[in-house]
Amino acid sequence: MNLVYAFCAFLLALILVAAGVTRVGVWMAERKNPPSGSFATVNDTRMHFVRVPAAADAPLPPIVFVHGASGNLRDAMLPLRKTLEGRADMLFVDRPGHGWSARGPADNATPAGQAKTIAALMDHLEIGPAIVVGHSFGGAIAATFALDHPQKTAGLVFLAAVSHPWPGAGTAWYYELTATPLLGRLFSETLALPGGALRMAAATACVFAPNRLPEGYAQEAGIGLVLRPGTFRANAQDVTGLYDYVTRVAPRYGEIDTPTVVISGRRDTVVYEEIHSTGLARDIPGARAVWIDNLGHKPDWTAPDLTVAAIETVAGLDRDLAAAAREVEVRIADDAFGPIENCPDEKPPLNAASR
Repeated sequence: MNLVYAFCAFLLALILVAAGVTRVGVWMAERKNPPSGSFATVNDTRMHFVRVPAAADAPLPPIVFVHGASGNLRDAMLPLRKTLEGRADMLFVDRPGHGWSARGPADNATPAGQAKTIAALMDHLEIGPAIVVGHSFGGAIAATFALDHPQKTAGLVFLAAVSHPWPGAGTAWYYELTATPLLGRLFSETLALPGGALRMAAATACVFAPNRLPEGYAQEAGIGLVLRPGTFRANAQDVTGLYDYVTRVAPRYGEIDTPTVVISGRRDTVVYEEIHSTGLARDIPGARAVWIDNLGHKPDWTAPDLTVAAIETVAGLDRDLAAAAREVEVRIADDAFGPIENCPDEKPPLNAASR
């Protein structure tokens, strides 16, 4: 019995230490990555955003950037703002529950709810119909935005997007654990931050693989903010609910009526590009697919020139996307970073039926 008491006391002490480490980690992450934009409360959600106004003679319509899982508004703003500044009214948002945005009402746990909140923010800021650029998880939100708010949608650009059901419906174990009510909260308040911090460098390198991880990316993009307990739970809730959501919504993509470009790498080890990008190009009438050899999961950072060309194309400007794609392929043809052997494509192989 004494051994049982001793073990329980030891376990409690470990939990308290891990919780203390997490609190310190949260303080450090927020100190290093303070809010970089403004706040507005819409749809009962305190949203953090950066708005970059257009010049008087801007050639492009407004552009709204929607980041993926584990990210925040800096993830799109850092590689794309400089090139587009003055040419369009740009809105970079922290999705509800991410970065410095509050989670808000329960429906913000779905892409439809997040699209609704972003639309409300556009109304608040008096931003007209916009090109919506969605990366990864943000792709599901971009597609939903076009379905639910067509009057606010001037075009779509998908970057390594998630949009369709995938084989097995699975996600990473730590997302599944965190999404459970009791154990998930305990895990996020104790072990997620120190464990995630230890894996941050390798994980971010593999998100970019086989392409080079930009120096200082995690620090500059504030990726460490996702390890805060509340954000970590929101991220897990988003990811674990995505399969059921896209299963319901994907059959409606044929209703989307707006210019669309789908950019995807053929070496994406994070999402099933064979399913998602192929499906978007197939299901959205008139959508144009741009495939890049040896490109991973980060077209916004690895191919910002192509991303901008896609935005310009959707806006109706005359751009040679095929030539822009070839230039990217030449530039990254020899990339084998990660190192790539440490970042295998762990997705189950697709058979003919699942394509």
